[in-house]
Amino acid sequence: MITRLRTPASVQRYLNALPYNATTSPLTLRSFRGVVRHQTAHCFEAVLLAATVLEQHGYPPLVLSLESVDQLDHVLFVYERRGRWGSVGRSRDPGLHGRKAVYRTPRALALSYVEPYVDTTGRLTGYAVVDLRALGSYNWRLSERNVWKAERMLLDYPHRPISTPDPRVRQWRQRHHDFLARFPDDKPRFFQGEDGWSELPRQFRRVVGRGNARRNTGSR
Repeated sequence: MITRLRTPASVQRYLNALPYNATTSPLTLRSFRGVVRHQTAHCFEAVLLAATVLEQHGYPPLVLSLESVDQLDHVLFVYERRGRWGSVGRSRDPGLHGRKAVYRTPRALALSYVEPYVDTTGRLTGYAVVDLRALGSYNWRLSERNVWKAERMLLDYPHRPISTPDPRVRQWRQRHHDFLARFPDDKPRFFQGEDGWSELPRQFRRVVGRGNARRNTGSR
């Protein structure tokens, strides 16, 4: 498997095919080994799989950590290629998956998630790029147990602030509310910059309710 998944795009396709791990009882934070065994992943588990696989192909195990005002944070594997930054990720919402390597800086990459993050409670407040190798000998790659130490490192890591004007956030939040009122069983996909997104899981490829709206927003 590691030999076959040689690029961020191939890892993204692999993760897209896995069901999202929405289990809350008990909560899990499985390593690469646990994800492969259980064939499901939430956002951080997807990061650990991507980091373990792509590290073998020359990509440093870097995490993009996104903080939200409602404490429903998000993480993605992040990489640099030819001077541009991209990401690999898994989410319950289309706008929070991976990005192609087209962003000049990690901050520009993080800002591509600002609009899709706004829902009834979400709003990005900060970002950080964290190297998992800072965990030293801690076995986040292949552990048979939950690797909570990796989560604690991100929670404690200093994040750079992201500031978005309140009127814009209110506008995006109203669009989100209006979309859900019309399509309660669907996920909105009316964002700027979708040409920079990586391939989405099959369930998010259908776009509904464009109508006269220019954009709508998503959630974690």
